[in-house]
Amino acid sequence: MQKDFLKEKLIHYNSPNITIKDGLLEFITKPYTDLWQKTYYGFENDNAPLVQIKISEKYFSFSVKVKYDSKRRFDQAGIILYLDSNNWLKSSVEYENEKIQRLGSVVTNNGFSDWATVDIPSGIKEMYYRLSRRESDFCIENSYDGINYKQMRICHLFKGCDDINIGIYACSPENSSFKAVFSEMVVSDCLWQEHK
Repeated sequence: MQKDFLKEKLIHYNSPNITIKDGLLEFITKPYTDLWQKTYYGFENDNAPLVQIKISEKYFSFSVKVKYDSKRRFDQAGIILYLDSNNWLKSSVEYENEKIQRLGSVVTNNGFSDWATVDIPSGIKEMYYRLSRRESDFCIENSYDGINYKQMRICHLFKGCDDINIGIYACSPENSSFKAVFSEMVVSDCLWQEHK
């Protein structure tokens, strides 16, 4: 299986400001947009713009390259699997300050989010992501070169057993706006090997 993401039927959520040209999808983020549910901070945000496709395959991998010009705290752009406001997962680099940004992932099950991160230098302005599905279980990986991927997280979505939506997103939780460019978006056979 090999699918070109941009040649599938795209689902737009929260009216993203996007341009599609020559195999690139460009986002310009809007201020005060985010995805988060309840945990620790107490607030609920569900207005980050995203573009997805619906997929029914139980075993697949979705990869994408993201270039981003983030410059304000929490600016982020990456990969997302969004089912509804209470059930989703995302992975991105979130800008923190001139020295560090946070490469991480958020998994939201039944209305509660978590956040797992590792600090990386703020000078890094592009990242590859790969999301793989094995039924209701998922593996998120990242790569600096699109060849050598490292596991970030394995997780389970309680509502991830049927058709799902996968894609990309970008948002600016504070008063900010930046450009993110997505390319090399491919859905393929599952590259996450079965554990034996």
